[in-house]
Amino acid sequence: MPSPDSVPESALASRRSKITPERAQELYTAVLDLVRESGYESLTMEGVAARTRCGKSTLYRQWGSKPELVVAALHGTRRMRLPDIDTGTLAGDLLEAARAIGEASGRDTPLMHALSHAALQTPELLCALREALILPEIAAIDAMVRRAQVRGEIAADLPGAEYVAAQLLGVMRARPLLEGRYADAAYLTRFVEKAILPGLGLTAGTPES
Repeated sequence: MPSPDSVPESALASRRSKITPERAQELYTAVLDLVRESGYESLTMEGVAARTRCGKSTLYRQWGSKPELVVAALHGTRRMRLPDIDTGTLAGDLLEAARAIGEASGRDTPLMHALSHAALQTPELLCALREALILPEIAAIDAMVRRAQVRGEIAADLPGAEYVAAQLLGVMRARPLLEGRYADAAYLTRFVEKAILPGLGLTAGTPES
């Protein structure tokens, strides 16, 4: 015979199953759009319900609270832009990474800015933000650097190698604060060419096959 505690848990699981994966994606997209538009502090379950034409009670039943909904949205919309990049040279990889990151900066940068303050006060939100937007790109860039070391393009003990990801992702975050403009693909490409590659002893030119 099931315990009394197992009944509400089973019922909750049944209710949650009513939201399809496609509908969940619509909700996640709307949640993050609202965060970009007005900030995390201004986000409300009522606002999400109105934007998505979803009952507020359904949102609470499914996710429980605003932080849980935003965490789910970050995980549910996570994109992997960089792992497939492998041009055969570190310079080529970093330039492709710069273009990919720059093309998304208009959406990713305002989202990170909007969530930063709240994330520092909410460990689960900070973890989700890092896992969705930051750690995958750090891992991909670090992998590019390791491949270059294995190929002998750069020395295995080159001091600046460990800071490549921090440079590229850091300037994407910093440019809006310093210059009032997003770090778009053109800017990040120039940054790689003029600031990162020289520090690695490389140039933007790639060897001819």
